[in-house]
Amino acid sequence: MSPSFFNEMYDGPGVRAPYARLEDWMRAMPAELRQMKQAEAEALFRRIGITFAVYGEGGDPDRLIPFDMFPRVFTGAEWARLERGIKQRARALNAFLVDVYGRGEIVRAGRIPARLVYLNEAYEKAVVGFVPPRGVYSHIVGIDLVRTGPDQFYVLEDNCRTPSGVSYMLENREIMMRMFPAIFRENRIQPVERYPELLRRTLASVAPAKCDSAPTVAILTPGHYNSAYYEHSFLADLMGVELVEGQDLFVEGEFCYMRTTEGPKKLDVIYRRIDDAFLDPLCFRPDSALGVPGLMDVYRSGGITIASAPGAGVADDKAIYTYVPEMVRFYLGEEPILENVPTWQCAKDDDLKYVLENLGELVVKEVHGSGGYGMLVGPKSTKDQIEAFRAKIEEDPSNYIAQPTLALSTCPTFVEQGIAPRHVDLRPYCLVGERIELVPGGLTRVALKEGSLVVNSSQGGGVKDTWVLAE
Repeated sequence: MSPSFFNEMYDGPGVRAPYARLEDWMRAMPAELRQMKQAEAEALFRRIGITFAVYGEGGDPDRLIPFDMFPRVFTGAEWARLERGIKQRARALNAFLVDVYGRGEIVRAGRIPARLVYLNEAYEKAVVGFVPPRGVYSHIVGIDLVRTGPDQFYVLEDNCRTPSGVSYMLENREIMMRMFPAIFRENRIQPVERYPELLRRTLASVAPAKCDSAPTVAILTPGHYNSAYYEHSFLADLMGVELVEGQDLFVEGEFCYMRTTEGPKKLDVIYRRIDDAFLDPLCFRPDSALGVPGLMDVYRSGGITIASAPGAGVADDKAIYTYVPEMVRFYLGEEPILENVPTWQCAKDDDLKYVLENLGELVVKEVHGSGGYGMLVGPKSTKDQIEAFRAKIEEDPSNYIAQPTLALSTCPTFVEQGIAPRHVDLRPYCLVGERIELVPGGLTRVALKEGSLVVNSSQGGGVKDTWVLAE
């Protein structure tokens, strides 16, 4: 592995402090034991039911996300800085959403181009002028972070709609504690298992104006064919709330009700895991069978809270991303704690020219793309692939942004040959309601292919447990 990549465990010949107690554990694990433990972990994941669907693939649609047993470790001080930066960013993103569905002060001030906001396909005119409870549009903000050095962290992207993966954060920890109880006794690792309790508390704290008793919360899922269905049912179980589909709900008068064996029950908060377009066939896509007719009328009249709010997606658009540091300055009057990755917008002529001249060195992404799809990793692509992507960009420049190929940090990873460094990123989950909270840790994704920088599970990546040490 190139020395230009920061290795999170090794500092030259020595071991960095956060990993000090893991070196002996690593070296004391013979290959046979490691293989046995890996098989045990896979059996546990399979038995629990943690699988994910991969769209567009033949055969079994459900498979395991590869789990790597070597944990990723942060010191308490490293995490404290990340936590401050994540909370700051979540505040700014929510302030932006309230603003652009209201007076649009940041656009009037010339800080963000109007077309990026108001012509954005994720901008929902149906909620213009509406301020959700506590002014929160995005209740669960997944901030994807990469590291390039001891103190260098960058935000790769913001996920303000329905960030997935938190079930893996929780189950990775559960399985590590079950398989290696001794290392948890030897290391002071901050817990993550309070996440479902914090999530429920966050959702209850944003109950609508017309809720006059303890809020009833439910998770709205598209159904068991969805790639994240396991996570929907897992969180519903841990929070002690109902998992519902659109057909389980109906609107009557000013409220939305859930069908139960004991008759209709009024719902106050819906944690939706379906896209805006499918929420209400009377407001959005008329052919949607996943949503609830009339739901948006109830929402706008203060009869129910939808988390995250319809329209939140305009804040995690990859072109809007470039302006988040400006949002922090504009709304909070602060300097950003976490930096963006330098980004070129192909909608700008000068940026487009630079990108087309340097395609072989850049990572190019679709503005609305996700999951590692619709992107070009220049240094890893063939000439034919680059030229094919060039044609796509030239056809619709505004659909693409480009970024430099970052020297993502590596973390030791168990591979067939033994232990080797592999590139990692991190998705912490920030909960926004009456207060802003996050558990110490997140989902570490790892690019299991040697040299690969793409960590998405849909592209062959795996996951690790993420430790934050108590100070």
